[in-house]
Amino acid sequence: MSDRAWLWCWNGSDWSFWFKCNVMSKQDDPIGLDRAIAAETVLSHSDPESGQLLIRGYSLESLVQENSFEESVITLWQDVLSAELSMASLGQARMQVWQQFRPLQDHLKGMRPVERQRFLLSSLSETSTDPVLILAAAGVSAVLAMQENISNCEPDPSRSHADDLLMMIRGAESDQQSIAALETYLIAMIDHGISASTLAARVAASTRAGYVAAAIAALSVLQGPLHGGAPGLVLDMLDEIGSGEGIVPWLTAALDRGDRLMGFGSRAYRVPDPRAALFKASLWKLPEACRARLPLAEQVETTAIRLMAERKAGHVIQTNVEYYAALLLDAIGVPRQGFTPCLLRHERPVGWLMPANSN
Repeated sequence: MSDRAWLWCWNGSDWSFWFKCNVMSKQDDPIGLDRAIAAETVLSHSDPESGQLLIRGYSLESLVQENSFEESVITLWQDVLSAELSMASLGQARMQVWQQFRPLQDHLKGMRPVERQRFLLSSLSETSTDPVLILAAAGVSAVLAMQENISNCEPDPSRSHADDLLMMIRGAESDQQSIAALETYLIAMIDHGISASTLAARVAASTRAGYVAAAIAALSVLQGPLHGGAPGLVLDMLDEIGSGEGIVPWLTAALDRGDRLMGFGSRAYRVPDPRAALFKASLWKLPEACRARLPLAEQVETTAIRLMAERKAGHVIQTNVEYYAALLLDAIGVPRQGFTPCLLRHERPVGWLMPANSN
């Protein structure tokens, strides 16, 4: 393989921008799709060594500090997707899809949340080409998928996207810190290279299956525990540990069994995931009652990294995005059954639609 520029390459479980494909000897032959070149992109770039994440040339930190979710979507879609997006248009789209989803209430009985979300999204017209409508449908279907009675979750088009979704989840007004925390989450997860789910969207779109089919294909891939399915398992782990006294015995036993510790390890970064730091900072801004898990979680994080480093010298395993994503969503009132992958990645169609449009 000849020397190539910096491109998106498969690194085993995720497509990352950091790998430069060089001439490889027979001994260096990759396994499966490892090191296969996927595509060039202008959307985002993550550096595994520094932990920097750029989205359309902006640092993740500046994007979160200076933009709303709606403004961030406009930035990502600029010059690529033709869509009139604003807080008002996204609000109207939420109401439109809710009215379409509401009569389907009886068909959702007995389904798991992710099955509900796929079912609701599949009710959209396969010829739909409005990115704003599909983005709204992803958010509304994510919320409705975790509710027993979707008739009680009517959107308010006058609210921001983050505010309205939290209102629909909680059924009550939310404090500004919780709204800001959800908005931080939505922006931080808006795009992260060509992940397995984004690749699925690209493959579906390459057959001209349409935006809706591409989004459903990506969502189906996303639910896997090695992609978007880990956050709920992070909380399960913390529940089982219980207290500070249980940290070392629980982690030691898990590592002795060869279990994977959910919330740790990433092929995209050799340092802590930059999104995890943002979520942790957002957690500390919430009322104390909302972040009761945080002190234990920090102790578990520190101990887990130390124990893994002792067992695997030279192989650094750091906190990944799922760890503090789980804590943040739990703290603002998102039910655990809605983590995987409903609300956890409902904003990802923002990025999924870009390669779908290109194809």
